[in-house]
Amino acid sequence: MWATLLCEVLPRGLLAELGLPRIMLGSSGGGQFLLVLPGTSRAAAEAVLERAAAEIATLGSSLRLIWSATENLGDWTVVRKRLNDELRRNRDTPLAACAQGAFDAFEAAAPKPGPAFTPHLDANIRQASSVGWSPESPATILIGEGKHTWKLTPNLSLEGITLARHAAPSDEGSGPANLAALAARAQGAHVWGVLRGDVDSFGIRLRRVASIEEHVQISVLYKQFLENELEVLCSLPDFWRKVTILYSGGDDFAVFGAWDALVALAREMQRLFSRFTEENLKEFPGAEGKTITMALALAPDSAASLSSVYRVAGEDMERAKTSSRDCCCLMGRTLEWKRVSDAADLKDTLLRMAAQFRSSRQFLFELRGLYGKPGSQKIWRFQRRISGILSGSRDREVQKMRVRLVNEIIGRHKTEVNLRPAGLVALDWAWLASGI
Repeated sequence: MWATLLCEVLPRGLLAELGLPRIMLGSSGGGQFLLVLPGTSRAAAEAVLERAAAEIATLGSSLRLIWSATENLGDWTVVRKRLNDELRRNRDTPLAACAQGAFDAFEAAAPKPGPAFTPHLDANIRQASSVGWSPESPATILIGEGKHTWKLTPNLSLEGITLARHAAPSDEGSGPANLAALAARAQGAHVWGVLRGDVDSFGIRLRRVASIEEHVQISVLYKQFLENELEVLCSLPDFWRKVTILYSGGDDFAVFGAWDALVALAREMQRLFSRFTEENLKEFPGAEGKTITMALALAPDSAASLSSVYRVAGEDMERAKTSSRDCCCLMGRTLEWKRVSDAADLKDTLLRMAAQFRSSRQFLFELRGLYGKPGSQKIWRFQRRISGILSGSRDREVQKMRVRLVNEIIGRHKTEVNLRPAGLVALDWAWLASGI
């Protein structure tokens, strides 16, 4: 949240300090920003950025502020390449400023975050009506004060800053709900998790634009979609008490909350994103930037930290992106979005079938055991086990569900069982939904 907001406040403060109009801010937020400055203001702008970078370096973390600047000469594709090349050099050479003393022995000092980042910053930002900035401390976000201030608005505004900052309220209503409270609000198993999403090949889409105006247009378009849709979705009755937004960037987002709400939120965000790209990018060739990949990681136990589950969600999402795109890593398995819908339907079938028996736990446990050695079971053995579980029921509807269950998990007309990943996702999904 701090990094996202800093990339909104810092460029606006820089423009205000240099006496330049707001229109020279091309895009901002999501960990980066783009400014168009007159050549005479370059030295003053870099001086402000150097002070901000020095202040960020005192936070005692791996965060760094890097930037690049170049003359607006030639085609935009050439200008953009020069900017990206310099950014890459600055990012890949973290010891360049240390010169030959980089490997000298030193005594590590305890980090002193200071006023830039405090334990109460998150709660303060979520409740603040405005934020401020001062050149004396350019990496510090001030709440409601500072030499220059801007309103925090829920909708796009030229004068204010749009920020997705919904937080599920606590039972007392005095602040955001903690992880235990979010887990307790889940239907079925009391488990919380982290959902992360990232637009596929967004960088390639930006590299294909022909002008800076088009670059800004696409950047702002995606940012507005993610911020606005997340904020609106999280305010709906199904989500507002179960989900808290971590951040919304230019092409990605992260939320945490009750596991059942996160699954529903992921599917709804994918549906809205598909409609968004169909309406706004139909004139752009290629599939880059038109699909989105997500990953949901669940807390393994009540002692798990938010940072550890967030990291697992990121690893799952990267693994999903390397194998495919336009997919979702759910319950540890990567599925195409249409297969997620199949898993949801199969989960409902499993829950209906489990409701027919006194021991739904045994029913789901038996089915889950079939995935111990994928592909090693014969179809007739698989069907015999299913029939054994369902013995004693002559209900025609139950038998129809049995046939559908077999077809959905192993497919039709196969002599060898090929257990589908969607079936395992549906089983784990049903297990969580049943709360056993």
